[in-house]
Amino acid sequence: MSFPILQKYLARLSDATGAASSIWLDHEGKAQGRFFNCTMSSAFQPIRQLDSGAVLAYEGLARSVSAQDQGLSLWKLLDHAASDDESIELDRLCRMLHAINFFRQAGQGDTALYLNVHDRLLSAVSSNHGHAFRRILDALELPLERVVLQLPAATPQQGWLLNYVSDNYRRNGFRFAVNVNSPRDGLGVLERLRPDVFKLDVRELQDKAGLAELLQRCAASRVEVVFKRLETPQHLATLRELGAAAGVSLLVQGYLLDEPRAALLQEPARQAA
Repeated sequence: MSFPILQKYLARLSDATGAASSIWLDHEGKAQGRFFNCTMSSAFQPIRQLDSGAVLAYEGLARSVSAQDQGLSLWKLLDHAASDDESIELDRLCRMLHAINFFRQAGQGDTALYLNVHDRLLSAVSSNHGHAFRRILDALELPLERVVLQLPAATPQQGWLLNYVSDNYRRNGFRFAVNVNSPRDGLGVLERLRPDVFKLDVRELQDKAGLAELLQRCAASRVEVVFKRLETPQHLATLRELGAAAGVSLLVQGYLLDEPRAALLQEPARQAA
């Protein structure tokens, strides 16, 4: 699928340079940006359906660009050095870069794009969350319904912030995912926030009863569940057993299946388990 307005914007970016613009294109056509003294770009990790192996979505990840490294996580490099305002600025720059680098590629098909929302952005309660990013997507005529904003796991004291932010994103037309630390946390969030997606760490699978209840209730509410950080064959086998026992289809993401890459997978690789 091509996006004519985005292509015109990319044509203008191709004439920009890193010194003259906050966003520019490299020699391969990838959008890059600058934060502090770091040049950054996007990598995408697939989210697959466990049963079929088909890629249904990608998560956008910020990576540094340097001849001395292979693309380090920018948040690990800069998060503790940045103030709250600077982290919010980085968060928004990342979403802009990922959207450009995702939708400019032919291999996206009809897959969704998951974009992280940094936990510091939750505290910016005076802002209209999602409004500025929606204006960018609308201006580039990019499909809002294919963007999923990922909210971080919150402490009980931050519950009201999650309520505020998620409601704001929904009113701006975004789907949203919520990271939870355990199935029990997910059950507590399900009715309160009505998310479109839950994301759970595959390393937190001890509460089998809680997992089964969460999966069944999510299936009834048409809420997807993504198990992230899938890195061992043992965890993969456990998830297969869990999905079969619950009678639901699970979504998975992790280095056991895919490493983050700048280029999206083409059709044969997208369908490979």
